[in-house]
Amino acid sequence: MDASTPSPAEPALKTGVFRQVGDLLGALRKSAVINTLAALAAGIVVVVALTAYGQIELNSWNKPFYDAISRRDLGDFIDQLIIFAMIAGVLLVLNVAQRWLSETLQLKLRQALVTDLVGLWMQPRRAFWLQGSGPMGAHPDQRMHDDTLKLCDLSVALGVGLLQAAMLFGSFAGVLWVLSKDFSIFYDGRDHALPGFMLWAAILYAIAGSLMTYWVGKSLIPRNAERYAREGEMRFSLTRISEHLDGISLAGGEADEKRRVALHLGEVLQATSRVVLGLTNLTWVTAGFGWVTVIAPILVAAPLYFSGKVSFGGLMMAAAAFTQAQSSLRWFVDNFSLIADWRATLLRVAGLRQVLTSSELEAQAGGSRIAYEQGESGALAIEALEVRAWTGHDRLDATDLVVEAGQRLLILGTPGTEKTLLFRALAGLWPWGAGTVRLPRGETIHYMPRGTPYLPRGTLAEALTYAMESANYPREAMVAALASVGLQRLAPLLDTTGRWERELSMDEQLLLGFARVVLQKPPWLVMDEAFGAFDDDTLEVIIELLDGQLAQTGIVHIGSAGEAHSRLFTQVVHLVKAPEAAPEDLPP
Repeated sequence: MDASTPSPAEPALKTGVFRQVGDLLGALRKSAVINTLAALAAGIVVVVALTAYGQIELNSWNKPFYDAISRRDLGDFIDQLIIFAMIAGVLLVLNVAQRWLSETLQLKLRQALVTDLVGLWMQPRRAFWLQGSGPMGAHPDQRMHDDTLKLCDLSVALGVGLLQAAMLFGSFAGVLWVLSKDFSIFYDGRDHALPGFMLWAAILYAIAGSLMTYWVGKSLIPRNAERYAREGEMRFSLTRISEHLDGISLAGGEADEKRRVALHLGEVLQATSRVVLGLTNLTWVTAGFGWVTVIAPILVAAPLYFSGKVSFGGLMMAAAAFTQAQSSLRWFVDNFSLIADWRATLLRVAGLRQVLTSSELEAQAGGSRIAYEQGESGALAIEALEVRAWTGHDRLDATDLVVEAGQRLLILGTPGTEKTLLFRALAGLWPWGAGTVRLPRGETIHYMPRGTPYLPRGTLAEALTYAMESANYPREAMVAALASVGLQRLAPLLDTTGRWERELSMDEQLLLGFARVVLQKPPWLVMDEAFGAFDDDTLEVIIELLDGQLAQTGIVHIGSAGEAHSRLFTQVVHLVKAPEAAPEDLPP
């Protein structure tokens, strides 16, 4: 575990499939599209029911059609073809309607699920805490994109298939019972009644296939989950290369990155090979039952035909009914590989949601080790603050600090202290420690981290006003903010969309961060080593801004102080090493 990153104990997850499905259904009930989902699902039920009725009619059509053939009755044969065309036409319309309803349901289901997950993920500070929650915090973006897409597609496909199978079996079970209700077996000198033997044969055949399929294919669930995890790591590795091409090229690190990608690719291929082996073994069962099914309906129905209880047309009708009933019961056999894939994606998506909604994550990440309270307006108070990490424990050498509106506090870090962790502690991202932070009631605090600021993909105006609505700021104010830090050349680009972290130099990105502060004029500004990257001339511009346009902004700066800007601060305290904490006080 990285020494600078907490890793809260992963909450105990609900692993039962029914509990996980129930959790996701509970989320869907709160969705804005729940009424649409319900209407689409109801439409699918109606269409599937009508399709099942049409297939019963089509099965009944078999008897007069084949009887007409056996009698060489051309007129009746043509009549039956017309009837077939009518039934098939209606079934075609129903098939098209079912496809549209299913595809639309997948679309709306994904909308609801992704919206729910992103809403939970983007709750204040929760995404930051999630990244330290163990394996569940790895690549949550891919769980929300790739895994939810696959889960929604498979859920609808398997759900509709299961509904069809259930309705078809319920329909054709009665047909099989009627056809074989008077069946008997001659044994030991007398007839033994076996009513409905075709129905029982279909059930036993399907049960045998389902049990063998589960026994052979159950390992596919963890194998698929492992494959998705390895593929996620590979995609992340490729994304990092794409985002850091300049650093890789300048360092001549292509060979090293190639080695890393090859390592991830090897893990993906190894995991995929285990899935391939599982699918191969499963095919022995599914394909074997498929070939037997070619002749099984005729073999089961043959005793009725040879005993004279049904005609040739009746034989074909019975065989078709057996095929429909048995194929419905074989739904589990035919779809087990998809079920295993669905189960693996369900584990990843439901597991992510459970962590995001877990009170244990809240307790681990946002507990009261450092107390965060609302204080009086116009004052930021810090009392006996201590920050704890595995690398050491740091504290402020002043036990009671109060920064009034417009005052400036400089926190100098002695060698070996974790200044960035102190910054995160003041922002509420790192709660491990002791003491109290009293935030000014009802007043905004702008946090400026070390390094370049985050610039969202969008227009330059959106980057300049990030976390606020760009429409709330007049264009003249944006232009003036850019000019105040020497970025007036960017004013014509305010409405231009781009990836500004690539199109602007590092110095320009840093200056854009200060232009954002000038524009938004927050009452409070907390900075982590914000001055070190500037040359003397640029630094002088920043100091003049803070002394001029932002004179009413209270400032807390963590980092070093040079002569050029030491005059800015009204208070100076030090971050020093603290005595070692007890093991139970350490971050997890």
